[in-house]
Amino acid sequence: MIDLSTWYHDLLEGNAIFTPATMAHYWEGLVTTTQLVFLSLVIGLLLAVPLAILRSSKRKWVSLPIYAYTYVFRGTPLLIQLYIIYYGVVFFDGIQESFLWPIFREAFYPALIAFTLNTAAYTTEIFRGAIKATAKGEIEAAKAYGMSPALMMRRIVIPSAFRRALPAYGNEVIFMLHASAIASVVTLMDLTGAARYVYSRFYTPFEPFLFVALIYLCLTFAILFFFRFLEKRLLAHLNPQPL
Repeated sequence: MIDLSTWYHDLLEGNAIFTPATMAHYWEGLVTTTQLVFLSLVIGLLLAVPLAILRSSKRKWVSLPIYAYTYVFRGTPLLIQLYIIYYGVVFFDGIQESFLWPIFREAFYPALIAFTLNTAAYTTEIFRGAIKATAKGEIEAAKAYGMSPALMMRRIVIPSAFRRALPAYGNEVIFMLHASAIASVVTLMDLTGAARYVYSRFYTPFEPFLFVALIYLCLTFAILFFFRFLEKRLLAHLNPQPL
């Protein structure tokens, strides 16, 4: 029976860069990156669905504030948003004495807020476009059944819009994964931060960053496979049927 722990240490023993210590840094970076991206996407999606519904409203006083929010966050770089939230929050009077300071003092939570607001803005517009593209026949059929606007939105519009938005939302998930590489600029030990640490210690730029690029590539392929699976299941009715 092979001892995996012994095999792992023997494998890395003769390597100057990929040692058990540096691999632990890469693992910490992978965990941080996964947590940051996953939480921001989940919270952003939960915010985007009601915002997309309100954004589709014909009442200007309802839709315009949401349009302004999505316009600002889609029209400015995510790095600038991260800097403003991370560095700018300390300039609010009394923030360091409030109960919020333990949250904003850690780099993870300002990064999570910036990523969440950014992805929520993009996802809002993705779902708004999908809601607007709902076939009129589906709306008329729901009204003919006597559905209320809320029931029609819950049973007809939202499920139909989600299926149409799935390919574009898959691209947004991949974009957020790649954009998470900037989190290291606010001292987070994500994947890119781990590569920078190894580079600063061994002064070898190629191996650490190529290794991280390989990890990002594997994560991207996993996300692509997952969304292809969802599209195949949820859009199966669009596939041509054998005669």
